[in-house]
Amino acid sequence: MPYQASSQRLSVSRSAILVIDLQEKLVPVIPSADHVVQSTEALLMVAELLEIPSAATVQYPKGLGGLVEPLDEWFPEPEEKLDFSASVCRRELDRWIDAGRNQILICGIETHICVLQTVMDLLQESLQPVIVAEAVAAYGGWEHELAIDQMKALGVTITSAESIIYQWLGTAGHPQFKAISKIVKSYFR
Repeated sequence: MPYQASSQRLSVSRSAILVIDLQEKLVPVIPSADHVVQSTEALLMVAELLEIPSAATVQYPKGLGGLVEPLDEWFPEPEEKLDFSASVCRRELDRWIDAGRNQILICGIETHICVLQTVMDLLQESLQPVIVAEAVAAYGGWEHELAIDQMKALGVTITSAESIIYQWLGTAGHPQFKAISKIVKSYFR
């Protein structure tokens, strides 16, 4: 029988990254937010090499500020929202859906509010949200864990950035393997 890759694996052609609300006035109050920002940036670097699209949202930027550095450089015009769910931001999401990108990788804060509501709404649209474990956080650790448990119960994939990256690559023979391995070693080891 010939080899057949699982349809459950993440695919470069079906993936996109949504960065939720990593903003100037929110990040400083989240205990692990520096790690979240660093992991998000590393994933964005890999995605850029693999030509995987990404987008970001900001919650009420007038009061909560713009995206933190260095994410503000990646997304000079993040989509603004008042709703807690980032799925109301359709500028990029609709393009991704039209292009067959149904695996929406989620990075951002706070896990139990904007991340959770976004995931629920993406599931309602029959999309496949994927939580990047080290790239989501909340002010309260117990609320973060509760939201992770709730998303697991909904059947959402929760995995590490490194696992995601190597699913995208699929093989050490990938033309970008060496460049991506350097990013992995710099950020995740």
